[in-house]
Amino acid sequence: MDRNFKITIEYDGGSYSGWQRQKDPNTIQGTIERAIHRLTDHSVTLSGSGRTDAGVHALGQVANFHADTHLSADNIGRALNSLLPEDIVILSCDEMPESFHARFDVVSKIYRYCLLNRPLPTAIGRQYAWHIKKSLNIDAMRSALVHLRGTYDFKAFEGAGSPRAHSVRRVFSAELSGRNGGGIDFEIEANGFLRHMVRNIVGTLVDIGLEKCSPDDLGKIRETGDRSKAGITAPSHGLFLVQVNYTA
Repeated sequence: MDRNFKITIEYDGGSYSGWQRQKDPNTIQGTIERAIHRLTDHSVTLSGSGRTDAGVHALGQVANFHADTHLSADNIGRALNSLLPEDIVILSCDEMPESFHARFDVVSKIYRYCLLNRPLPTAIGRQYAWHIKKSLNIDAMRSALVHLRGTYDFKAFEGAGSPRAHSVRRVFSAELSGRNGGGIDFEIEANGFLRHMVRNIVGTLVDIGLEKCSPDDLGKIRETGDRSKAGITAPSHGLFLVQVNYTA
């Protein structure tokens, strides 16, 4: 009898062509599906909470799959980690009710974008943050966040080819924090995200930090619905899917 398993996954996306399985075999979904096949001798479809683009990392991606196996959930998690490459780790594996779906049951997701703001780059951790040489006005960037919190049409921050029915999203929180050594973290929680939405918001926040535009311009850009008015798409390597939240 098929059983429904939920897995929470951490991965370094630097060497992968994104989450979604495609002709290129080097995807997160495809890599885990092949490991599950080796373990259970059954072909499965892994349903993720959502796609992450090439180069994007995850601290807590969630997916589920159905398999006809007598193995316990804990044993599946341990066995998969022995089969997967070192840059993909199954943090937990739990058996769920038949009705659970990793994508359709999502209540909210939290993303973090990491910046390094100092004249010199870093040799350690350079693949996990966008280096901005010129000094950023963090107070101005933080002031702009008020224009993100709430329910709005975020079409102005949507990448081309986004598969969605509409571009309205509810942002529950948006925070900016500084770290020693020039690190800046932008963290945002919403009920859903458009393609490249976080990276396009970050590109606009950097423009505000460089004083190319004002904090209130973020709200004006949002209201136009015009992608060309927003900043550049921040590089993928600074983005992390931190957490996926469910009702239970």
